[in-house]
Amino acid sequence: MSTCRPLDRTMPLTFRCLLALAFLPLLYGCSSTGYYSQLLTGQWHVLQAREPVAKVVADPQRDPVLRQHLARSQAARTFASEHLKLPDNQSYRLYADIQRPYVVWNVFATAEFSLDPVTYCFPVAGCVAYRGYYSQGAARGDAALKREQGLDVWVSGVEAYSTLGWFDDPILNSMLHWGDERLATLIFHELAHQRFYVKDDTEFNESFASFVEQEGTRQWRAYQGLPAAHTKGLQQREAFIALVLSTRQRLQQLYTQTLPAAEMRQRKAAEFERMRREYRALRDQQWAGNNRYDAWVNAPMNNAKLLPFGLYDQWVPAFAALFKQTGGDWAVFYKAVEQLGKLPPLQRKAALRQWAGPLPKANNP
Repeated sequence: MSTCRPLDRTMPLTFRCLLALAFLPLLYGCSSTGYYSQLLTGQWHVLQAREPVAKVVADPQRDPVLRQHLARSQAARTFASEHLKLPDNQSYRLYADIQRPYVVWNVFATAEFSLDPVTYCFPVAGCVAYRGYYSQGAARGDAALKREQGLDVWVSGVEAYSTLGWFDDPILNSMLHWGDERLATLIFHELAHQRFYVKDDTEFNESFASFVEQEGTRQWRAYQGLPAAHTKGLQQREAFIALVLSTRQRLQQLYTQTLPAAEMRQRKAAEFERMRREYRALRDQQWAGNNRYDAWVNAPMNNAKLLPFGLYDQWVPAFAALFKQTGGDWAVFYKAVEQLGKLPPLQRKAALRQWAGPLPKANNP
């Protein structure tokens, strides 16, 4: 499940990681021999590149910045198991330099007038809302073919993914770009996938891991004696996510209408322009011109580009409410999450919707 986030290197959002289940087809087969082969080869190279973090830290011939970074990561790794009650295994106690900025590239796709992702299904692992490639060129090639089919497509680089405990996942060089706290958040997110995973429900899995990441990071900062994260930055992030989710909601309503394709296309474009306009108002009137999301907003827009927001953020408020209701006890919280995961899909979504409450407002001026 990938933590995400990816999109734009200026966006400390949760989908980065995310995007984690790219490896699953490797374990459970694929209809395309070529696709299966690249997954097998890619995962094998990651496994072969692993070495103990302790070995790297102890080697004076290795880059001192890397050694310091990895040494500090192990405190967060220990905190994850001892305080957040996440799996205690060798995952993220290993390191692998894969010689590229992302471990995989995920290809998201939707129909032109739909926000439902094109999904890919595998035995045991279930269905996931993207297709992962260990080569950027292969991902771009798949994206081009999908565009020729008339689909909305978006390609996102992924810093990390979880094999759900099938292998000991390493800290990757692709996880080290953002500093110590960012690495800690990725570790929390990916270990959450090992802690609990529901077949065929990407929204549930990613929102759960995103909540564990966010609450875990808050507690990690407090444990270190650090002040809470910058409130203004968090408020801006939440307002931006709310803005995108509101756009998704309006598009979903639009796509239920029976309209000529040309008119539907025009209204779709108008919704994206409305999002850009409302974003600029937020930025200029409430954020003092902070342009952290400009690159993402101003780039070409389509349905597929909005998918990670629905997948990684939609049910975070629900899990936050559930955590509060359990008194902040991680063990009790996980048991409650497991009970939610056992519900039939429609009942599970209804329960999450009840826990989440109304959609947050973007606070547009």
